[in-house]
Amino acid sequence: MITVDEVVSGRREYIDLLLMGDEQEEMIEKYLDRGRLFVMKNNRTVCAACIVTDESDGTLELKNIAVYPEFQHQGLGKRLISYIVERFGNEYRRLILGTGDSPLTVPFYEKCGFRRYGVIKNFFIDNYDHPIIEAGVQLCDMICFEKELSADDRSDSEGFAP
Repeated sequence: MITVDEVVSGRREYIDLLLMGDEQEEMIEKYLDRGRLFVMKNNRTVCAACIVTDESDGTLELKNIAVYPEFQHQGLGKRLISYIVERFGNEYRRLILGTGDSPLTVPFYEKCGFRRYGVIKNFFIDNYDHPIIEAGVQLCDMICFEKELSADDRSDSEGFAP
C-alpha cells in the first residue's frame, strides 16, 4: 500500500534521499526548515520524498522531489506530484518548480502537466560549487515550470491512504 506522510521532526534523516533531487546539501538547507516535507512509503518502506514551500500570492513551489533508484520508473514521482496537487489544490492556485535542462527531468514534468514559463540563465553554474551533470549533460540554466491548480487536476485522485 502506498502512503504519503508529512514529516514534521527528524527531517534531516531524509537528507540522503533529498540529495538525489538536489545534490548540494547547502542548497537543501535553504528550504528544508521553511518547507513541508512529504515522504512516500510503499508498505512502510520509504521510496520517495518531496519538499514544497509557500511562495505567497497563491503559489506553492516544489523545491525537491526524489525517488530511490530501486523505485524509479514505477510512476511514484508522478503519484507524489498528484498527491501534492490534491492536497494543496484548494489552498493554492499554481504549483511551480525549477529544474535543469535535462533530457530526464524536462519530459517528466511535461508529462505531469507542467508548462515552461521561464529560464534563469546560469543558475546551476552560479549557485553550485561543482558542475551538475545529468544524463551526460552539464546543467547551466534553470527551466521554470508551472501547473495551474484547478478542480479538474484535483479530481484525478490517486487514492492515497492517510
